[in-house]
Amino acid sequence: MKFPVPNHGRPVADKQPTPGLDVTLVIAAPPGRILKAFFDADALGAWWQVARAVTTPRTLGAYAIEWTPTDYRDEVLGRLGGVFRGTVVQFEPNHGFFIADAFWLPPDGDPIGPMALDVTCTPEPNRAATRLHVVQTGFEESPRWRRYYEIFGIGLERALGSLRMLLEK
Repeated sequence: MKFPVPNHGRPVADKQPTPGLDVTLVIAAPPGRILKAFFDADALGAWWQVARAVTTPRTLGAYAIEWTPTDYRDEVLGRLGGVFRGTVVQFEPNHGFFIADAFWLPPDGDPIGPMALDVTCTPEPNRAATRLHVVQTGFEESPRWRRYYEIFGIGLERALGSLRMLLEK
């Protein structure tokens, strides 16, 4: 490990990379159908195991999804599940959406946020499939934030795989 020396002469350790999520996958479905699956309560239940959802695909629309609390208790975060909520600040049909001021409200403990979620859909050159790109940002240095991204990253990748299976039926 290198220790850069700032002007005042005291060494400073290299920082760990800032966590976030950046997932891309190709789905054999048109962009509009993929985006609808992020806002339709039944579809969210099918691919992301969401118990309840209030989602409005428009500028300043609400985006609130709730998962049933788990029996499992993570040593850092407590029970998983809870609510992810934010505000849709940009929505472009057949292209994507951006959610700002997003927070995860776990069943136990303080909220984690603010975050942003950016979802874009780009048709593949052959138009038979769409490239889905999901990016989540926002971070404050703490064990809870780092653990959130570890767990949510795995869960999101699995859920997006389920979304692909659902839409490619």
